[in-house]
Amino acid sequence: MNERTRKKPRPPLDAASLEELALFYVGRYATTRAKLRSYLGRKIRERGWQGEREPEIGALAEKCAELGYIDDAAFASARAVSLGRRGYGARRIDQALFAAGIDEADGAEARALAEDNGWDAALAFARKRRIGPFAAEPPDPDRKRKVMAAMLRAGHSYEIARKFIDSEPGNVPERED
Repeated sequence: MNERTRKKPRPPLDAASLEELALFYVGRYATTRAKLRSYLGRKIRERGWQGEREPEIGALAEKCAELGYIDDAAFASARAVSLGRRGYGARRIDQALFAAGIDEADGAEARALAEDNGWDAALAFARKRRIGPFAAEPPDPDRKRKVMAAMLRAGHSYEIARKFIDSEPGNVPERED
């Protein structure tokens, strides 16, 4: 390794540089408190810590939320709408919210939104994958089984998936509320 390719080691973090990192992260990315805590923890593991006392990652994440830089409920709603438009059902959206660290209270509205838009999400999924009414020809039993598995993995209920898979090409099933 020569002189040009060797990187100078970054100095360990202190309270001020940790706050700078947090502000940079929330300014650049739509995030949650849990994701910010995870990011800051990773940065401390990578660079080390030189502060007098333990880093207050949780308090820093809460401070960013209080200042309005982070809004877990808004993040959850935006994620639910985005995933629903892409064709994912309520179960898959719930999994994504759990992975993002959204708690039950902040994610309640997003979960309700996902349930309400389940039919539209299934329609988008079927259109994108050319399933059921959007297929060129009726599927054989093996293809039906694979399509059913794909719709269930995408988070749709068995009933909705069955309606789309059993519909003939060109015949979109009626929405039942």
